[in-house]
Amino acid sequence: MNVSNSYIRDDVRRFLSAMENAENGFVPGENAAEARTAFAAMLATHDAAPRDLTTIRDLSCPGPAGPILLRLYDAQDTSETRPVITYFHGGGFIMGNRDCYAALCSEIAALTGLPVVAVDYRLAPEHPFPAAPDDCEAAARWIAGQPVELGLPVSGLIAMGDSAGGNLAIVTAQALAARPAALPVVLQVPVYPLAGPIARHESYRAFRHGHLLTREGLARFHAAYAAPLDDPRHYPVLHPAHGKAPPTLLVTAELDPLRDSGREYGAKLAEAGIDCHMLEIPGMVHGFMTLRRAIPSAQGDLETILATMAQMLERHS
Repeated sequence: MNVSNSYIRDDVRRFLSAMENAENGFVPGENAAEARTAFAAMLATHDAAPRDLTTIRDLSCPGPAGPILLRLYDAQDTSETRPVITYFHGGGFIMGNRDCYAALCSEIAALTGLPVVAVDYRLAPEHPFPAAPDDCEAAARWIAGQPVELGLPVSGLIAMGDSAGGNLAIVTAQALAARPAALPVVLQVPVYPLAGPIARHESYRAFRHGHLLTREGLARFHAAYAAPLDDPRHYPVLHPAHGKAPPTLLVTAELDPLRDSGREYGAKLAEAGIDCHMLEIPGMVHGFMTLRRAIPSAQGDLETILATMAQMLERHS
């Protein structure tokens, strides 16, 4: 692939140029604290402002190593039974939290009319694999049980996340297919996920430099997470039962080193006969959903994703 001939949007090009030239551009730190500070600063500067919703409420649920922090977002004041979006944030398994993702989660709740529960899973390297998938599965099972603390009647779960969180959305849906929770996963929405090994992919070779998510950053994330290379809970493309996956909206970005990882997972679902809608965002880089102030066209892409979600939910209701 000739990267110089790849289509890139004007606002994406300006953003990447600014990041390259900025004194405080995003570079994952040498340690987790530096990385988290840089990531939080980037999202605070480059994402849109959070929405003011009817309900924004901090919660917690029991987890395998103690309470898991959650945050509920809801734009509707209703007792109607609805599916709940369980949102797993990105950040390479070492960065991110419910505060960093307040803008995106509140936007999703506002535009879909569905409640969103953001999950603050444990982060590496302090808590390496499988701490994150263990927490995400525990949180999803708790939400599916419709506990009093949640205060919502729930009809099913939508497992959604971006990047590392896209990986965790898939892994959580696989866990709940293998051992069902009180309610099913009715849709999964992994956005630019890590789904399998990437070094062999054309997109990794083509976009591992100069497109925000770099080879060096990916290597740091991989080393910190410390997951076995043959474990489907790390690389869900290795899972033996793709035919049990829920209907899927799989989103990739054209200029993303993880693009072909998502494509490969989508192909596995298609081969297994799953209703999988593949949505590749042209001229766009990894992370765009949390860069909507810096890349204004990303707002329209987010709206397209959420409108497609609504169509798929209607089709499978």
